[in-house]
Amino acid sequence: MTAPDGRRRVLSRVATIVLIAVLWWWPPPDGLTLQAWHLFAIFAGAIVSVVVDALPILTASVLAIAVTVLTGLLEPEAAYAGFANGTILLIVVTFLVAGAVVKCGLGARAGHWIVGRFGKSTLGLSYSIFLLDGIIAPAFPSNTARSGVLYPLAFSLADAVGVKPGRPERRRLGGFLMYSGIASLSLSSALWLTAMVANPLGTEIARGVGVDIGFGRWLIAASVPTLLAMVLMPIVISRLIRPEVRATPEAPAAARAALAALGPLTRQEWIVAIVFVFMVALWATAATFGLDSTAIAFLGLGALLATGVITMQDIGRQGDVLATFIWFAVLFTLSSQLNELGFMRFLGERMATALSGLASVTAGLILVAGYILLHYLFVSQTAHLLALFGVFLEVGITLGVNPILLAFQLLFATNYFSMLAPQGSSANLLFVGSGYLTQGELYRLGAITTTFTFLVYATVGTAWLVLAVR
Repeated sequence: MTAPDGRRRVLSRVATIVLIAVLWWWPPPDGLTLQAWHLFAIFAGAIVSVVVDALPILTASVLAIAVTVLTGLLEPEAAYAGFANGTILLIVVTFLVAGAVVKCGLGARAGHWIVGRFGKSTLGLSYSIFLLDGIIAPAFPSNTARSGVLYPLAFSLADAVGVKPGRPERRRLGGFLMYSGIASLSLSSALWLTAMVANPLGTEIARGVGVDIGFGRWLIAASVPTLLAMVLMPIVISRLIRPEVRATPEAPAAARAALAALGPLTRQEWIVAIVFVFMVALWATAATFGLDSTAIAFLGLGALLATGVITMQDIGRQGDVLATFIWFAVLFTLSSQLNELGFMRFLGERMATALSGLASVTAGLILVAGYILLHYLFVSQTAHLLALFGVFLEVGITLGVNPILLAFQLLFATNYFSMLAPQGSSANLLFVGSGYLTQGELYRLGAITTTFTFLVYATVGTAWLVLAVR
């Protein structure tokens, strides 16, 4: 870390501490208990410390849970309840299963196969990224994890057509492929319930207001607007960036050669493919047969462990899994406790008063648009959802907005607003650092593509939800 970065982080930490202290000692507003206000001070401090890059999200979370228990704000049983939550366990177990897809090489094989068939043009290369991402997304509960699969593919595609960072005559082509990866990750995450860690957390919050969303219901609701956006987005990006090269006839042959060099599917690849299909099928029918999604994930993990595809050494190397489990459980618990103490309802009533008098449709659109714009202040989609999703949903219900429509629109927005800014998601970082796009270009592209996606979901998506989801 450079000296300026170090000073900036120190100032951010001091500012966060000051914020917590001010909120802590500020008298609670009328209608809130002192316990709820103090818990909000800690929760807000944890979220802000992540937003301003004062602390990593794990550090902020463990400090927050320690303070809430040691100060007596929460009893230990309530503070640690998130660690036994089935949704949190689903995320962690699916993380471990996803590691098998990368380890066995099935993801790279799928990439070569797709490019070999759709890579004759730059637009086809973009579609190959979207297609691969859409196929593998349900097995990856982290769009950041998927970026580790997509980025090498996008970079190798650029290299295959003679694009290098710093080569000005084809820089726009490289930028086109890189931004295709960013956009693809945001949309594929909206397509599948299990494609992004915040999705199951959001459904858990929605369940608290009577909106029950399972794997199959999510897929039905997301299918039409998301697939339409995925079909149109490469064209939109191509019009915005205007890559120098339109035809890439050499890419399919190179991909087929790489695929041939891999030989037939290995035993591990067959096992992973079968387990993956089996898990997706069970998740899709879980609501129909009354199956528990977390138990399905455990079954898949058990099968991979029993066959030796995943070993204890593999799990031991997955340090990020434990970190994710801890901070998700902590932030989910704090958010839930704030809701139980009435803070979310208090804030919702204040927002409802500000929007009162508006038609329910207008209020719903304003809520979704405001929810998206606030993402400029966040570097984590999950932190954004935990901080605001429940609040905006409660406000919409108070104003008469259909809770099912609003819940789905906010959940979808939690995924596609990741392309709003370079820091909109950690999944963007590999592509942002590729050297093909400037920060200014990324902000411009993000604003336009996010607005376009919002319009698709607000129009086609709303019409489809009215018809298909009841």
